[in-house]
Amino acid sequence: MFLIAQFLLIGVIFWFFLIRPQQKRMKAHRAMIDAVKKGDTVITAGGIVGKAVKVDTDTLDVEIASGVRVKVIKGTLTEVQPLTPAKPAND
Repeated sequence: MFLIAQFLLIGVIFWFFLIRPQQKRMKAHRAMIDAVKKGDTVITAGGIVGKAVKVDTDTLDVEIASGVRVKVIKGTLTEVQPLTPAKPAND
């Protein structure tokens, strides 16, 4: 009986410290990818930084330089920085 309780305790510890946080990170990453819109700055897993120009269901056109566009898969995005309006200069 004691041995079964130990295994259950180890299972609960693994659930709370390893599995559950990973599921939360995956859910947050999926929400971030689904929220990408035109004009957002994106960073891919390969290190490409650019501005989202066209958003499709599974792919994304990213402008990495003036007139240079690449098509990336949304799943490769690691970070999305939403388009924020520029702050006025303090004169």
